[in-house]
Amino acid sequence: MKMQEVKELTKDETDLRLTDSLDELYNLRFQHAMHQLDNPKRLSEVRKDIARLKTVLHEYELGIRATKESAMDKEQVKEEKSK
Repeated sequence: MKMQEVKELTKDETDLRLTDSLDELYNLRFQHAMHQLDNPKRLSEVRKDIARLKTVLHEYELGIRATKESAMDKEQVKEEKSK
C-alpha cells in the first residue's frame, strides 16, 4: 500500500486497515516460524504498511491531518466570516 493510498483513507478506514494488517502480520509470523511462509518479503511489506497507517493515525491525533467532517466545518466557518 502506497502512502498516497493511505492518505486518502478516512480515520475509520485507517483504523480498520491497521487492525487487518496487525492480524495479517501475526499470521505471517506464525507461518514463518513453522517454515510455511511462501513469500518472506510480505513480512516487511506488512510492517511498512503498519508504520504508514500508524503515522497517519498519529497525524489525526495531533491535528495535522483533519478529518473530512472537521474540514467541512472549517469551510463553513470561513464562508460565514466572509459574509
